[in-house]
Amino acid sequence: MKMKIILQLSLAGLMIACSASTQITKSWTDPSWKSGSTMPFKKVLVVAPLKDESSRRIAEDKIVAAIKMVVAVPSYTYMQPSDNDEGKLEARLLKDGFDGLILIRLTDVNKSVSYTPGTSYGGWYGYRYSSPGYYSQDQTFYVETNFYSLEQKKLLWSGTTSTLNPESLDKSLDEIIIAIRTDLVQKGLIKQ
Repeated sequence: MKMKIILQLSLAGLMIACSASTQITKSWTDPSWKSGSTMPFKKVLVVAPLKDESSRRIAEDKIVAAIKMVVAVPSYTYMQPSDNDEGKLEARLLKDGFDGLILIRLTDVNKSVSYTPGTSYGGWYGYRYSSPGYYSQDQTFYVETNFYSLEQKKLLWSGTTSTLNPESLDKSLDEIIIAIRTDLVQKGLIKQ
């Protein structure tokens, strides 16, 4: 009986320690969108305007790989550096059969400092152990993801995720994709 309780507590602790540091903080769905419908896209362009080209390619490739229900194209394979005119780009997208656009971008980084007080333990024979307190800095990255209908010329869904102290771009993107997919399934915009 005692072993069973210890095992359950250990598993609960492990689940808490391994929980994702990314979550949806807010999301919005176009009110005219009918719940239970599938996303209306057949072919989408995925755009992740990150500050360096390798991060952009990694992000776009991961999102494209996660999208199974439609044809998804990373923007780095489609767009040219000269694509500055939004109207011309939109016309070319429609001509080439694109009906949707997914835009994912970093919107904010919030830094905060927290203090962890020191500890002191009593011991045998007057022995005492103590550890000093310390300051730590946390970073929360906010990423906004938008789903646009090119045919209807409107935003269908928008969500913001927060990631606390991301370890790597790969892991953070995986967590963001999972959080977004979960929200879209819960709202009936996609089927799992």
